[in-house]
Amino acid sequence: MPVKESTMNSTRRTLIKAGAAVAAGATGALSGLATQGVWAAGSDKPEKDEVRIGFIPLTDCASVVMASVLGFDRKYGVKIIPTKEASWAGVRDKLVNGELDMAHVLYGLIYGVHLGVSGPKKDMAVLMTLNNNGQAITLSRKLAEKGAVDGPSLAKVMASDKREYTFAGTFPTGTHAMWLYYWLASAGINPFKDAKTITVPPPQMVANMRVGNMDGFCVGEPWGHRAIMDGIGITAVTTQDIWRDHPEKTLGTTADFVKKHPNTTRAVMMAVLEASRWIDAGLQNKLKMAETVAEKSYINTGVDAINQRILGRYQNGLGRTWDDPNHMKFFSDGAVNFPYLSDGMWFLTQHKRWGLLKSHPDYLGVARQINQVDLYRQVASAMKISVPKDPMRSSRLIDGVVWDGKDPARYADSFKIRA
Repeated sequence: MPVKESTMNSTRRTLIKAGAAVAAGATGALSGLATQGVWAAGSDKPEKDEVRIGFIPLTDCASVVMASVLGFDRKYGVKIIPTKEASWAGVRDKLVNGELDMAHVLYGLIYGVHLGVSGPKKDMAVLMTLNNNGQAITLSRKLAEKGAVDGPSLAKVMASDKREYTFAGTFPTGTHAMWLYYWLASAGINPFKDAKTITVPPPQMVANMRVGNMDGFCVGEPWGHRAIMDGIGITAVTTQDIWRDHPEKTLGTTADFVKKHPNTTRAVMMAVLEASRWIDAGLQNKLKMAETVAEKSYINTGVDAINQRILGRYQNGLGRTWDDPNHMKFFSDGAVNFPYLSDGMWFLTQHKRWGLLKSHPDYLGVARQINQVDLYRQVASAMKISVPKDPMRSSRLIDGVVWDGKDPARYADSFKIRA
């Protein structure tokens, strides 16, 4: 996508002016940059020409992939190199050791690394949210045939047919583990006392269920729909039914990378935001995106495993079909991408609930360190994308409990089922 040099320079100048205007309020890893004059003075040219961004083969890697494929990255002076990774543990390790500059990454993974509860401890940064919604919990066809098709019926089957039940997430502190645990607990099932939980990389979920290694799993698309297409599983619940418009993947990196490469960071954010806006702009864009990410170099699956649920066209594998307005979203006029502090804090409350954190952290303080709210506001302002005034938001989850971030310690301790 060729872009006039004058347009590129104008965009960069706008970004620098926006950065200078709010730099004094920068938080976390960026707090010292204003005093160094990095934003307001000197070149706004990205410090790195090429940026390696890791991704896992999931539909929600699309904004990173399309930013590269459509040339939005070059528009902002960088070249994104999407690098396909095998597991979230691999993404974690490569972010920490610098093999990857950034990643399409689980929200809870970034928080787990920052606090040292999911591997090497490293100061981390959430630059923006990449998507809301679009994950699912799958139960095996064998369980469904016994009557387990949702939370209450699963609890009933588990109570009457006593054996070891195994459920899989994708990373110990990640989103899928937290959705799985929350859903099981909302049905009265303790995910640790009443079941065995294991970790399986997303692309391996369907194969593991096929050979009987698990009774259920939580993962991002297209693997939930793939299980239905292959006749081995059914969708028991979507994650948007657990928490409508929940945060999911992020554009994540280390705090050091943001500090050393502020111009590069903003350039990549702008490219990915533009790709996010492009994806959500209409039907044809979504279908083009599905065709692209289905390719072998990305997800490596049939496009028919992707192109229905990204439009909100769902089936559960048992004959029920429905249109879900709360399907996977990448932009929604910018509502998706803002890195709400309360979103990050929620993952901390669940890490405490399930014993991953032994004591209550400084919930708000940690979220302020990680989530680059001021940086996002600069970028969004330069792109004329609206941002909410309040970095906290309120949501009601599947069990009727409201999360608003106001008293996180009390919230974390309020659940009857916990570690």
